[in-house]
Amino acid sequence: MSAPQTAGTAWRRRMVARVADEKHRTATALELFFDLCFVVAVAQTSAAFEEELAAGHVAGGVLGYALVFFAIWWAWMNFTWFASAYDTDDIPYRLLTVVQIGGALVMSAGTAAALQDGDYTVITWGYVVMRLAMVSQWLRAARSDPERRRSCLRYAAGILVVQTSWLAHLVVPGDLRLPAHAVLALAELAVPVWAERAANTTWHPRHIAERFGLFTLIVLGESITAAAGAVRAALDTDATFGDIATLVLGGTLTVCALWWLYFAQNASRRLGGFTTATLWGYGHYAVFACAAAVGAGLAVNVAQATGHGHLTAYGAAAAYTVPVAGFVLSVWLLHRTAAGHPTAPDVVHALAVAAILAATFAPAPVLVTGLVCALLVAATCVPRERGGVRAAAV
Repeated sequence: MSAPQTAGTAWRRRMVARVADEKHRTATALELFFDLCFVVAVAQTSAAFEEELAAGHVAGGVLGYALVFFAIWWAWMNFTWFASAYDTDDIPYRLLTVVQIGGALVMSAGTAAALQDGDYTVITWGYVVMRLAMVSQWLRAARSDPERRRSCLRYAAGILVVQTSWLAHLVVPGDLRLPAHAVLALAELAVPVWAERAANTTWHPRHIAERFGLFTLIVLGESITAAAGAVRAALDTDATFGDIATLVLGGTLTVCALWWLYFAQNASRRLGGFTTATLWGYGHYAVFACAAAVGAGLAVNVAQATGHGHLTAYGAAAAYTVPVAGFVLSVWLLHRTAAGHPTAPDVVHALAVAAILAATFAPAPVLVTGLVCALLVAATCVPRERGGVRAAAV
């Protein structure tokens, strides 16, 4: 674990900007604890999404899932980016982080109501609590870092205005809420771009890459947990393991392949500028959302195979193949964009995405998807890693 390089005592340190090329910078115990608490909201959202899909509420379920997951991803990412530049690990910093954790738990309590009833009251209040804690952090940074004071004040002001608007959004008439939600989401995305024009914060490329990788790992693990729960529920009824064997095998192959594909690249080397890092961070909305949806999709297919689903066979298959294809496509495009030029396996990735989507219409879509993902790993990652070993040996 890394310790913040700041002056002062553990009770209170000056919140000066951390060095962007700090040696041996890794995730702190507080950041890891934050992630574990945050994944509760991911798990609750995934479970509510699964229930909506299983009930046949596809359009409403997908829309609600996208809206709720935006709040989860954006609040997590803003904490992560701030911590990379200003983590002091003193008492005030820890207490404000605990406030954000509390907001995440409130959000998790409101996800079911948001997805199933369209009631965003609880989740909005949890989100606003988290974001207002970030306002306090940015104001503290503005006081201690004169060189980037304008940038920090822009962050604080932008977040405060948008959070006030989110609370006002709760009383907007029903038919105007979705357009208003879209406008506020765009405003959230615009705040960092506007703030960083005043002065760039000193985020750490390797630390950012590690933080996003760790959260991807946790979300993939949550998908496995959700799928395991669905399998256990099926076996507790009159289903046999033979009824769901292809789903278990295909799901295991898929998740392992997604993990391999994500961590096959060295992202930190490519996060050299603000534009690239912004695309990297914003693109992870799709990575995280698709990773969490994979578990929900597999659970839906288990329910379908045991006669407890309410979707068509193709609908249940699409609930799995679409998020898997979305994850593969997102990871491929993120690394392609970060590299700054097309790479040799571009055609292979495109064909794999097409094959995963086509698996929707296969007799065993989950198994076929897992096999396609495994072949994609064999075609792109294994040769690259063998080449790296040979180069190191030379």
